[in-house]
Amino acid sequence: MLHSWLLPEGMAAPEQAKRIVSLVPSLTEWLHTLGLEEETVGITKFCIRPDEWFRQKTRVGGTKNVHVDELLALQPDLVIASKEENVAEQVQSIAQQVPVLLTDIENLEDALASMQLIADIAHRSEAAKALLAQIQMDFATALPQAGRALYLIWREPYMSVGRDTFIHAMLQMAGWENVCGYQTRYPTFTLAEMQALQPDVLLLSSEPFPFKINHVLELSAHFPHTRICLVDGEMFSWYGSRLLKSMSYFKELHRQLT
Repeated sequence: MLHSWLLPEGMAAPEQAKRIVSLVPSLTEWLHTLGLEEETVGITKFCIRPDEWFRQKTRVGGTKNVHVDELLALQPDLVIASKEENVAEQVQSIAQQVPVLLTDIENLEDALASMQLIADIAHRSEAAKALLAQIQMDFATALPQAGRALYLIWREPYMSVGRDTFIHAMLQMAGWENVCGYQTRYPTFTLAEMQALQPDVLLLSSEPFPFKINHVLELSAHFPHTRICLVDGEMFSWYGSRLLKSMSYFKELHRQLT
């Protein structure tokens, strides 16, 4: 599922949005790229890009703890939410009073379709045209296979990504076989279970857990024959405007690790 509409009783999906609240950090950045400064009236505390919006826009809580009353006080005519990043009960509560576009992104095609829909609703279709074409061109061909990767997003417990995630799709485009591709969603592992997967490379993401150099050193003792690398999690997990930069990042990472 790319997206779905959750609508108040008797209300149709909006043909044009003029007051938007985004609960999805990566799509908040897309709104900015489309030039929707005036139309975007609310964001979350995790919508850190662009920095000026993070500092200036009204924040309605976090992605998992939206302050619904504060959101509704902004009188939005569209709320952008994510099935994965937001809490279903809160989204349902908001949708009783405001149209909600609920995204469900698993791959590049899903991302592009949702980005196009948002541009259409905001009457920015023309502005989006060249940007989406550039992303499609950048991702037209996956990078050559570079080996088997274990991508970690969390510590205590160690957590990776399964085949039905956007990160999995980006790993494939970046030239890596996901050693957790036999799993779904976000599987957890013990250290011994990770060692049994025998990855060629360990990719330690900057988010949601902020892996640092001390974690590289810690894991090096247990993976003496595995390359271990800190990676920019936004490049692998943020759809939206980050996609204009991510393939260049993947190419440089590919060059460093092969």
